[in-house]
Amino acid sequence: MNEQLKKIFARLSRQEKAQVDEEIRRAYDYDPRDPLFGLSKEELGGPKLSRRGFLRLLAASGGSLSLSHVLGAAGIVLPQAARVAAQAGGHLICGWAGTAEITTLDPAQINQVLQFQVSSNVLSGLTHINADLVAEGDLATDWTVSDDGLVWTFTLREGVTWHNGDPFTAADVLYTYNRSRDPQQSIHSGNLVNVVDLTALDDMTVQLTLGKPQASLLVKTLERSSGRAMTIVNQNAIESMGLQDYGLKPVGTGPFRVTEHQLGQGVVLERFDDYYDPARPVLDKITIIPIPENEPLAAAIETGDIHLIGGNGVAAELVDRFLANPDMVVDEIPGNGFQSMFVNPWREPMVVEDFNLSVDELKQQNGFKVRLALAKAFDRERFIQRGLFGRGVPAFGTINPAMGYYFDTAINESSEQRFDLEAARALLAEAGYPEGEGFPTLKLLTTPGGRRQGEVIVDMYRNNLNISIELDVKDFTVLIEDANRMEYDLLRLGSGGDFDPDDGLVDWMLSGSRFNGPNRNDADLVAARGELPFGFFAADRVDELINQQAVTADPEARKALVQEANQLTSDKLASIFLFHGTEILVHRAEVTFPAESRIVGLRDLDRVSIS
Repeated sequence: MNEQLKKIFARLSRQEKAQVDEEIRRAYDYDPRDPLFGLSKEELGGPKLSRRGFLRLLAASGGSLSLSHVLGAAGIVLPQAARVAAQAGGHLICGWAGTAEITTLDPAQINQVLQFQVSSNVLSGLTHINADLVAEGDLATDWTVSDDGLVWTFTLREGVTWHNGDPFTAADVLYTYNRSRDPQQSIHSGNLVNVVDLTALDDMTVQLTLGKPQASLLVKTLERSSGRAMTIVNQNAIESMGLQDYGLKPVGTGPFRVTEHQLGQGVVLERFDDYYDPARPVLDKITIIPIPENEPLAAAIETGDIHLIGGNGVAAELVDRFLANPDMVVDEIPGNGFQSMFVNPWREPMVVEDFNLSVDELKQQNGFKVRLALAKAFDRERFIQRGLFGRGVPAFGTINPAMGYYFDTAINESSEQRFDLEAARALLAEAGYPEGEGFPTLKLLTTPGGRRQGEVIVDMYRNNLNISIELDVKDFTVLIEDANRMEYDLLRLGSGGDFDPDDGLVDWMLSGSRFNGPNRNDADLVAARGELPFGFFAADRVDELINQQAVTADPEARKALVQEANQLTSDKLASIFLFHGTEILVHRAEVTFPAESRIVGLRDLDRVSIS
């Protein structure tokens, strides 16, 4: 249990702690040889999983069970910050942190949390997660599951209208499925690897068939924001508008429609009057303004020019400042992502051309020695205090504390990346750079919002290894382009919205994953430097483990596969893993942000109001 969860648990009464213990006991009370035994079709069926049924499904099918999940099942509600009385209507102005533009809202191409935070207000899925991360019906009103857990039949919501006036039917679900499973059309096709078939039984019923039981189906694959593969899109709009225009102003069935979107100038959303829930949205209009720099962002919300912060995480150095301001509401909960410093294996002096070698064999190569020296010289505890003001926990892999069941605290002691300054200096000397002598100056690619963290990293390596690193500060959208093209020495990048091991492993650590240097072999780059067989990392055993865990239902078996893959990516230095952060929501006191909309990683605004 991480420190944030320990603090929450400590606030519980003796009776509440006993309730939590009982819910955990019930969740894991099953026969591991038959993980589905004891789960009735009614417990799995829609329109919303029962809370206790959800815990049983996560435990028995290999999901991510943590303290935050069991609090709701035990009927425990934590105190919420005081809220100002709300009134309907109004114009909410939001600052999107850490970026100068929102490049696309097409779910097939979304690769940033700050994008699907917007699209979740515009587009819909068969399901949507609530604040407890439980799947509820969205465009599906109900569903049933076969006895073997392989066939899921969804009843679709009647009377739903697209923003362009088209009626929503099963054909839209089928179109989205066929589009998303095609890797040429969607970067999220890997999320559908276990879906072997999807058919329309009639205009309002679809049937989905799995290769193996999958606990994450409702909360990842079919969910409207974090899943992205099955965020439902409009075929007529895509074909008439073209992909570029659809990416800017997608036609959805969600509570808000996009009325303006110009790159570099933000997004305007307006109430969709024909949304299926007449009580939502509350607001008339939302303006989203990208603000890449921390100080302008802070000034904007302090003066009331913006009302709420979304996008990338709020910089740690601003949090105490906001907490001291009576006009602000700051809501902090455990986060669900990982943050890294990626080391380009195609740049001297960190070259590693084959990660398939054993760790011992890799340690004989000077390029790997340099990488390992950089990892072992990184003092995570000190970085978290100086760069994050104590808000975070050390990371040694992509699997984060929010994934509860899979999170392995033992890796902190077993990872090759654990802090050992004496060993780091010895490795650097063995690689030919005693006390940093002759080591080339490296550039660390980061965003304006990451400047402070970058300065802490630069200072740490100067003091610990006597080497020089320069910051290369670029807007987030440009940084992503360079990352995809493998155009960097060191890259400060991370992930959010990770609810399942697939998010960290499939999306980042597979040799062909969507973030692993996908554009590394553009024609101009090949002409300049030749082909790169992989991006920042590739290992056959890791690929094997990741693909196997994605379709493994037995919880203990899946956990073992996940943790072995996580350990290998840590030991073989797929990246230098830095920390797991916290999720911080900041808004002005005149904004009412209800607890039911407080979904980690998202900024769902359909119930939000402003007084």
